[in-house]
Amino acid sequence: MENSMTRYALITGATSGIGLALAEALARRGRSLILVARQRDALETIALELTQRFGVEVLFRACDLGEPLRLSGFLLELEEGDRQIDLLVNCAGIGTCGPFLAHDWSAEQDLIELNVLALTRLCHAVGNMMAVQGGGQILNVSSIAAFQPGPWLSTYFASKAYVLNFSEGLREEVKKTGIKVSVLCPGITRTRFFDAAKMNTDAIKQSTSAMTPEEVALYTVRALDKNKAIIIPGRRNRWITRMPRLLSRWMTRKIAASVNKSYCPR
Repeated sequence: MENSMTRYALITGATSGIGLALAEALARRGRSLILVARQRDALETIALELTQRFGVEVLFRACDLGEPLRLSGFLLELEEGDRQIDLLVNCAGIGTCGPFLAHDWSAEQDLIELNVLALTRLCHAVGNMMAVQGGGQILNVSSIAAFQPGPWLSTYFASKAYVLNFSEGLREEVKKTGIKVSVLCPGITRTRFFDAAKMNTDAIKQSTSAMTPEEVALYTVRALDKNKAIIIPGRRNRWITRMPRLLSRWMTRKIAASVNKSYCPR
C-alpha cells in the first residue's frame, strides 16, 4: 500500500451500475483501484471482494461528492498524498424526472452539484496531478441524452450535454500534456438510476435496447485502449445520437418530450 510507484484508477459512483461494472472490468485487468461513493459499508464489501477475486489493491473513500466541503477535503487528501492516479472515471451522477417547476429546488441543485460541479472539480484537481506526472487518462460519463434537449428531464439532459461538451473541449486542451480525455455516452442501462430518479421502471424494463452495466463496461474499457473521444455502446444508441442532426429542433424536442413523459411518474 505504501508503494508510491503504484498507479491507481479512481472511480466515482463505484458501488453500483456502470461504476461498479467498470471497477470490476479494470480489476480483472490487474488495475489497482480507489473507489469513491457515499456508502462506506458497500465500498468496504466491494473492495474486499475485488481484492479476493483479482488479487489487486483496492482502496476506498466514503464521500458525498455533491457536498462541496466534503469534496474539497477529499481533493486535499489526494493532492497531499503520494498515490499516483493515471485513470479518473467520473461516473457518479443523479437524475430528476418530471416538471422542472414542480421539483424542490434542492433536488435540482443536488443534481447540478454532482453531475456538473463535482465532475469538473475532479477533472481540474486530478488533471493537474496528471500533468505533473506526465500524463494519464480521464473518462467522464455522460449519456446519449447529451445530444438533444430533454423535456421532463430537462436538468438531467442539460447536465449530460455539459459533460459531453466539456470533455471534448478538455480533450483538445490537454493533448500536449499527455492526458487523454474520453466521454462515455451510454443509452438505457439496467441500473438503479431509474429507481433513484423515481422514474417509471416498467417503461424501462420493456425497452429492447437496454444494456447491462457489464456490457457497457466491457465496450468502454476496449474503447479506452483505443483512446476514443466519444464512446457510445450499442449500435442503436449510436443511431439515436445521430437523429437530432437529421430532424428539426422543434421535432427533436417533441419526440424527446413524448418519450421522457412516459418515464415520469403519473
